[in-house]
Amino acid sequence: MLHLAAYIPEMIETRRHLHHHPEIAWTEFLTTQTIVKRVRELGFKTILGKALFDTEHALGREEKVIEEAMQRSLKLGMDPVLLKELEGYTGCMAVWETGKPGPVTALRFDIDCVNVEENHDASNEANREGFDSECCGLMHACGHDAHAAMGLAVAHWIHDNAKELKGTIKLIFQPAEEGTKGAAGIAYSKNLDDVDYLVGGHIGVDAKLHEVAVIRNGFLATTKMNVTFTGVPAHAGAAAELGRNALMAACSAAMQIMGIARHGKGDTSVNIGTISAGEGRNVVPVHAKMELEVRGKNDEINRYMQETAERMIRGSAESYGVKYKIDVMGMATDIHSDSALSDMLEEEAKKVPTVKKVFDINSCTGSEDCSLLMKTVQKHGGQATFFYYGCNHHGHHRGDFEIQDTESMPEGFEIFVRMLERLNSDSAQ
Repeated sequence: MLHLAAYIPEMIETRRHLHHHPEIAWTEFLTTQTIVKRVRELGFKTILGKALFDTEHALGREEKVIEEAMQRSLKLGMDPVLLKELEGYTGCMAVWETGKPGPVTALRFDIDCVNVEENHDASNEANREGFDSECCGLMHACGHDAHAAMGLAVAHWIHDNAKELKGTIKLIFQPAEEGTKGAAGIAYSKNLDDVDYLVGGHIGVDAKLHEVAVIRNGFLATTKMNVTFTGVPAHAGAAAELGRNALMAACSAAMQIMGIARHGKGDTSVNIGTISAGEGRNVVPVHAKMELEVRGKNDEINRYMQETAERMIRGSAESYGVKYKIDVMGMATDIHSDSALSDMLEEEAKKVPTVKKVFDINSCTGSEDCSLLMKTVQKHGGQATFFYYGCNHHGHHRGDFEIQDTESMPEGFEIFVRMLERLNSDSAQ
């Protein structure tokens, strides 16, 4: 049932189109339009807009940025009817119901880009081929353009082979993976309640070209936080005692947080990414904003890091007599893939003719919010797994990131299709 070669040119063309027009988290309106129009053409039902999310857990949304992106998308050809249907939210779940009894299988593909300026010279494969980013300061420097295009290729294959499939297939085109913002809203919605199997994947990372890595365990649980401190203004020379210094509260909190004692039961990480504060050299600073993240080997250790950081923020605010507010902007958990499903994926990866090496990974230092979708499925008795399909890259989130799409993407595509054949074909046991 495979017959995959016919889908490759369209998949590569779509990837390069998306690479040329990158959009950051929660602003992927044109990307979502490409996805929605294509899957509807193919006959999929779609879940989008607020129906895709528990909106209270749609994290890290900046309404002003989103509104500006919506207006920009209209100028660039966005269908106003679809834009209204999206209700300010990006992403899509494409659902194929075969009408025959069988499992519900979900595949997850993320769609957002990174705040990185692409290298616009001949050293970059996208520049040489003429599809480098047209958006200043934005780039698909993590491969989500390939993920989205691969999801659409899988959708095309499902349409063409529908008569030989059973059960239900859900393709999750997830926005806002960067910063671990987008998955929580889907995880807390009801859209995964019936899912029996969930498979997620990512290009590159620790797998080189023609390699596949099955993530058995790994990734760090994480919480991303924005903190605002609000003080009281005063003349810094004439009446400093009347002021309450938000800048000093932020700096005090930052110094303490970076010194959090590490947990003896597993890896931890903390980073203060930005601090911005103050109004002028002779004014006691009224406003300060801090962006930070904590990570831990598992939810328990990450919770320790988060609660300790919050206590330090609270204490610094009290010490300097300022108000504070903490907003959770993103989250993820650790991954524990199910053995049976992971074994199946490993078996199928070894059948791909161009794959030269398949190996297991049991420790990852980054974070991946597909973990929240996986855990949601696992909580009600379903199975989930995650894998890397390789490329020779120079490092993710860099201006020279590249993936050798004509070689790497067909391998990931074939693995997803093979998993569907094992789980949802009429001949599957």
